[in-house]
Amino acid sequence: MAKIFIVEDNLDIIHSVKNEFTKWQYKVITVNDWHNVAGEIEKASPDLVLFDITLPTFDGFYWIQEVRKASQVPIIVISAADIDANVMHAVAAGADDYIMKPFSLTVLLAKVQALLRRNSHINDSEELIWDTNSFNPLTNVLTNSRGTAQLTPTEGAMLQVLLNHRNNTVTKEDLLEWLWQGGKYLNENTLNVNISRLRTKLSPLGLKQCIRTERGIGYRLVV
Repeated sequence: MAKIFIVEDNLDIIHSVKNEFTKWQYKVITVNDWHNVAGEIEKASPDLVLFDITLPTFDGFYWIQEVRKASQVPIIVISAADIDANVMHAVAAGADDYIMKPFSLTVLLAKVQALLRRNSHINDSEELIWDTNSFNPLTNVLTNSRGTAQLTPTEGAMLQVLLNHRNNTVTKEDLLEWLWQGGKYLNENTLNVNISRLRTKLSPLGLKQCIRTERGIGYRLVV
């Protein structure tokens, strides 16, 4: 049974999500101590976290960054905040996806299932080697002689797609389809921010320039 940790203070939303997800055999865990959200998530070791932005203590952006210091658990942000202004902030903080309130439980469930399926598929993959670099899809760790980089699940998934199509351009549409089931509810800028975040992670390993932008088309990993 997959465990979903929901960081939300609206009792009506908690009740609705819990009822819907329980029908699909998910275990839903909620926050007990709003001053120790990251600690509770680490202790619970969930398969996915749903994060609101406006919370009783620190906001969701802060807690996402705290969670990312110790965990690469998939994160979906749910918020009533303006999607254009905040989705970039959420993704930059370490979120994998975003949904805006009021939302359909069907859409939320689809996003959760897609993210869990994607990570399950990736985690079954073998280690990928190219040049002097090694990427482990199970841990999302990239290693070479310069050091290691810990990627988030989304960063790792993007790198794996680009590696599987190395030296060939992957269109933005294909990336959205493979990583976010078509990206129907995402702004294209979300993809751009994720690529930028991945490049930042690759930079200390001397690999920032290996991801080329094909303007108006997509991205290509050069080896």
